[in-house]
Amino acid sequence: MTGKSRGERHIGLLNGFAAYGMWGLVPLFWPLLKPAGAVEILAHRMAWSLVFVGVALVVIRRWAWAGELLRQPRRLGLVAVAAAVITVNWGVYIWSVNSGHVVEASLGYFINPLVTIAIGVLVLKERLRPVQWVAVGTGFAAVVVLTVGYGQPPWISLTLAFSFATYGLVKKKVNLGGIESLAAETAIQFLPAVGYLLWLTSRGESTFTTEGAGHGALLAATGVVTALPLVCFGAAAIRVPLSTLGLLQYLAPVFQFLLGVAYFHESMPVERWAGFALVWAALCLLTWDAWRAARRLGRRIEVLPVSASASAAVDV
Repeated sequence: MTGKSRGERHIGLLNGFAAYGMWGLVPLFWPLLKPAGAVEILAHRMAWSLVFVGVALVVIRRWAWAGELLRQPRRLGLVAVAAAVITVNWGVYIWSVNSGHVVEASLGYFINPLVTIAIGVLVLKERLRPVQWVAVGTGFAAVVVLTVGYGQPPWISLTLAFSFATYGLVKKKVNLGGIESLAAETAIQFLPAVGYLLWLTSRGESTFTTEGAGHGALLAATGVVTALPLVCFGAAAIRVPLSTLGLLQYLAPVFQFLLGVAYFHESMPVERWAGFALVWAALCLLTWDAWRAARRLGRRIEVLPVSASASAAVDV
């Protein structure tokens, strides 16, 4: 590996840590926006995110994709679905953090890889390796244990996991870059969000202008909080292997879990520890299986140049 490639990989790792670190620490931000309610915060997030990414696209002069998207109704429809699903995800997450359910929210992102695999089997008809089946079964057992512990299914976790997994599936089909995708999605969200904020203002229930300039600035900062980690993630995705990104993704729910237990002092009864332990065991299985599969693929790739060289020699 050359010095330049090492430098690029180092930059990628730093951006990856920054992206997942910001996503992991974001539970500290949402409570700062009180007394605004979850729906008002969500509306500001949708509106200001478009402003932020719009400025970013102006700076980098990347607009050609927009015309192409508008000429493809099917892709545009998928973007609308993605916008609807991520709206649910954002709204539930903001409400859960500000309602004292940070630990349960973190569980949603822990089980997200398991849900993604399940959707791959059910929707894309993908075939699983035996270890992946064991991991999915262990994750299902964890949900059962947590259901018994809570007295009901962990709806917050399941909603976050399924909404984000669905979002990922739709984005895969749309095939847009991170900034472009967020711009398209928030463009669809923008008018409903602004309409809701205007309605809230007409009723005298908006906090944007009534709680001081600092509060208004924090609400506007939701656009930066949403888009900046995505920019860092995009910079990491093109510089580090997917296997590395796969490991880094666990930083966010780990930080959220630690914040929920150590900072927000949420209770962790025995049954909740048992459920989390099963989820972590399932994730360890998935990580080990992915690492083993990557090593096998790497060995195959290493053999290919040798075979190609041998073939060329025979042809000469």
